[in-house]
Amino acid sequence: MQNNQQTGKKLKTSVAAIVILSICLCMTTFALIWSMVWVNNNIFSTGEIDIDLNDGKPVIEEHEYLFKPGMTVAKEFYIQNNSTCEAYYKIYFDDITGGLADVMEVTIRDDKQVLFFGKPNELTKQMVSSAIDPLHLKEKKELEIEFHYPKESSSTQNPTLTFTLCADAVQTKNNPNREFD
Repeated sequence: MQNNQQTGKKLKTSVAAIVILSICLCMTTFALIWSMVWVNNNIFSTGEIDIDLNDGKPVIEEHEYLFKPGMTVAKEFYIQNNSTCEAYYKIYFDDITGGLADVMEVTIRDDKQVLFFGKPNELTKQMVSSAIDPLHLKEKKELEIEFHYPKESSSTQNPTLTFTLCADAVQTKNNPNREFD
């Protein structure tokens, strides 16, 4: 009989311990969920990068100009940020072919401030860094691209140049190093 009382007492103690531990587990689970859901300034939002480079139209048409040594041509175009946030951007050349790729000097300006300068073979995606000022939300920048064929380059072999002018952009938020990965 005393054995039954001890077993009953142990059983009651075990059940009470299980109930207390279950209540503690429920309280800590609730506290954890509450802290994850209601922490102020713990907002994560996704965005979209969408850059419009001259409405997809070429800046300079094939056969539009017959470049001669000493000749300079300036053309206007734009870049617009249609993203959901500010964006760092860079403009570069891709699909570059022809002997003038190492000769022609290209300058891209924003209100007479030089953004990018070099020869098309130097202004590739891997070699160009981002412009100094980011594109603000819905901002449209009117730019000018200048092509200059230096006089001292008159003996160029294969005096042609074909390219695709491209733009790349990344968000400014959480990207202090302007990484375009």
